[in-house]
Amino acid sequence: MKHIVVTGAAGFLGSHLVKSLIDQGHRVTGIDNLSTGVSKNLQEVANSPLFFFREADVTLPDSLDFLIDQPVDEVYHLASPASPKFYQADWIGTIWVNTRGTYHLLELARMKGAKFLYSSTSETYGDPEVHPQPESYRGNVNTWGPRACYDEAKRLGEVFCYEYYTKHSVPVKVARIFNTYSSGLRNDDGRVISNFVTQALTGQDITVYGDGSQTRSFCYVDDNIRGLQQLMAVDRANGEIINIGNPTEYSVLEVARLVKELTQSDSNLVFLPLPEDDPKVRRPVIDKAREILNWEPEIGLEEGLQLTIDHYRVMLQETS
Repeated sequence: MKHIVVTGAAGFLGSHLVKSLIDQGHRVTGIDNLSTGVSKNLQEVANSPLFFFREADVTLPDSLDFLIDQPVDEVYHLASPASPKFYQADWIGTIWVNTRGTYHLLELARMKGAKFLYSSTSETYGDPEVHPQPESYRGNVNTWGPRACYDEAKRLGEVFCYEYYTKHSVPVKVARIFNTYSSGLRNDDGRVISNFVTQALTGQDITVYGDGSQTRSFCYVDDNIRGLQQLMAVDRANGEIINIGNPTEYSVLEVARLVKELTQSDSNLVFLPLPEDDPKVRRPVIDKAREILNWEPEIGLEEGLQLTIDHYRVMLQETS
């Protein structure tokens, strides 16, 4: 049985990962400052003898002191606001958690001899001029714009990982995560699928930004979590940056129409101005994931959307 530390444990990806690790019989310490994470996400494991939760801010120097006397085998650093709505509202917290927080957790991994996985993002590619995006592409990121606090903080977090891998031999793995969704995604976080499904189920207008021709590649959360765990497990991935995402590409307008069809909604599609620096295309090259991790997504968009819609429908009924 491993002792595994997960930051951002009450968030979307973190809570799914915690549940999966506990199901596998591991002891998990979850850390979250609950700035965007929700305690309710951890209700299923709250009483498990294998789970310990610590409300803490990993950007603070003493936040990990409670682990000093404990062995730690693996560290998943998933803490960070991830949707523009939240990271733009807390730009400084977003920068600190991906820089100071990453430093503190890498230090923990170094002292404990633990494996370390950093959850980076496809946003490191910015508004890409290379399509689709391989890990070797260095990106087209605007440092002087509303998304920079997230994009550039994640990029600098990758630099910390590089330094600890090359200078201290910490077994670091970096996951560049593309758009991920599921029934556990907060319906108020402002991301594409959560917006569309909530609007369709409540009869609101479905808001499409721009003309909807911009593309995204959507990965169901179960596939994502399986990819992250494969990345952590495979030693050949030490010192590697690997895209984790679904390589099937859809226009935003296609997704809006599919959500409308699956929900049998009477909502109207309305078009609003495209936000500044919003990427026009987004699709991962996953050759490295296939070769090194023997991983690729298995759940298609229509199947994943139906699961998401069914859950949101129940959740909205419970809160109405």
